[in-house]
Amino acid sequence: MQMVPAPAPGAPAPDTALWAARCGASLARLRQQRPRIHALTNPVAQALTANGLLAIGAVPTLTTHPDEIEDFVAGSAAVLLNLGMLDGERFAALPRAAAACSRLGRPFVLDPAFADRSPRRRALALALMAETPTILKLNPAEAEAFAADIPARSCLVVTGPVDRIRLGGQALALANGHPLLQDITAAGCLLGAILAACLAVEPDPVLAAATGLSVLNIAAEQAAGLARGPGSFAVHLIDSLAALTPEDIAGRMRLAPAGGDTP
Repeated sequence: MQMVPAPAPGAPAPDTALWAARCGASLARLRQQRPRIHALTNPVAQALTANGLLAIGAVPTLTTHPDEIEDFVAGSAAVLLNLGMLDGERFAALPRAAAACSRLGRPFVLDPAFADRSPRRRALALALMAETPTILKLNPAEAEAFAADIPARSCLVVTGPVDRIRLGGQALALANGHPLLQDITAAGCLLGAILAACLAVEPDPVLAAATGLSVLNIAAEQAAGLARGPGSFAVHLIDSLAALTPEDIAGRMRLAPAGGDTP
């Protein structure tokens, strides 16, 4: 993102220093605790997801077999459920994983990728939403398609030029990021996994969401300064995630007015 919208007249200024400090502390806990995160994601995203989780200090597992999924959920601190590139195995595993998260009290992120384009995928997404994901990550088209279905107790993250977070009466908007994120495969899938990693160490879903968005987007800004194009950007993104510090978040976080058209 290149520009931050001007605040609406009379809108209170967000306390950037406070949010940056809280997000930085969450990142520090993540690196110290090294939580295990199970990412049930699409095959194209698996390598970037695993490497990104390792770079921020988490330990990834990625199995998709329906008969194993409950054991891997039980051994994880948080879970990502991503609906991209669905195959039969993941179609069967996803409901079992969501049910296990609910039963075992594991926080999970749901990313219903492209569920607005397929009736069968939409039905699966709605079944998973019934398990009340801790964070529901949507793009603007998905947010519009599922506006009437978003669980009241799920923290909603709508990504875009300004990323918006909402849970109950809380709302926050973040304006970091770089256009090169749109030029590499699975950056959004990686974000879902990073959000899950933040949930593993941060019980407040709004703060976990703010931390995850800031970690990826600020690292992307730093990587873009070193990259010559999308290929080298993807490599530098992993390096930048590994090198990111709380001080980087404090120096670069940009908050925007929390109002907008988020459903």
